[in-house]
Amino acid sequence: MWTRVCSVGDVEEDDVCRFEVGGLPLAVYNLAGKFYATTALCTHEQADLGSGYLCDGIIECPKHNARFDVATGKCLRRPAKVDLKTYAVKVEGDSLFVDVEAS
Repeated sequence: MWTRVCSVGDVEEDDVCRFEVGGLPLAVYNLAGKFYATTALCTHEQADLGSGYLCDGIIECPKHNARFDVATGKCLRRPAKVDLKTYAVKVEGDSLFVDVEAS
């Protein structure tokens, strides 16, 4: 189910923002104008990835420095061991939509 999450301008280029959609915490990433979405909580200790460090398509957890590929959700560095759930994103006009039921 496609759900509007925010406006395109709400997520600056090469940045991440956290949003809630029906109680689901999402991290939305803007990588050079291409948007991605994952669950917003680190799989290690549920730290907020919206406050993490984003560089070259990798989000680093602000708590224990676990790293994940934002396009695939793949866990790249411990202490996390479990991949992030990813969500499809589409742009319509000035709005970003996330398919919150598919991954």
